[in-house]
Amino acid sequence: MHDDQKRQPFPDTVVKFRGDRTSAKTKDIDAFRAYWQSMRKSGDVPWRSDIDPRGIEGLLENAFIAENIAPGVTRLRIAGSHLSDLMGMEVRGMPLSAFVDPGQRKDFALQLVELFDRPATLHLKLRSDGGIGRPVIESDLVLLPLRSDLGDISRALGCLVTKGNIGRAPRRFNIASTTLEPLDTGSPGLMAESMQGPGMAETGHRFEHRPANPSEKPYLRLVK
Repeated sequence: MHDDQKRQPFPDTVVKFRGDRTSAKTKDIDAFRAYWQSMRKSGDVPWRSDIDPRGIEGLLENAFIAENIAPGVTRLRIAGSHLSDLMGMEVRGMPLSAFVDPGQRKDFALQLVELFDRPATLHLKLRSDGGIGRPVIESDLVLLPLRSDLGDISRALGCLVTKGNIGRAPRRFNIASTTLEPLDTGSPGLMAESMQGPGMAETGHRFEHRPANPSEKPYLRLVK
């Protein structure tokens, strides 16, 4: 790759989030989306390697990177501590649909197909009904498409923001509403070689994931 094609290791754009980490932080979703939007070049889908964790530090514990491995099947490659807290276990490598009630997974799979194929952004309002040791939880699930280092749209930057105590894990959610917004990328045929760079690329910097602990601060952090 020529020098003039190389990117800066970290983008300059850092969106400010609210400082209250004890709240549900639903207002931070707008800032999360704004950061992703700022990484779009000429309206195209951002590249995974463009995503700098410092740009989404306000929602690191809620954030994740997912990979589309088959039509409607998406697995978690990187996940913040909050997702592990909700499941009561390590979630890396698990399908994202594990958070969805089994009766709605088929519909969720169809929405994932739209996300990657159109491409489109996806915002779901979710609800986990209460039970013994399980308070009612309302949540927002946001999925924003990304290009892989090969240039295909097979990654997604996402966040899962909940309101309410987790209680007894695992927690699964029903889909209350769905907002799918198709994108006009305008440049589907970009050359992958000229767009690769470090950022969050797996061959460069990596993320360290430790066992979940709801009392800990977010631990999805950059490690050199």
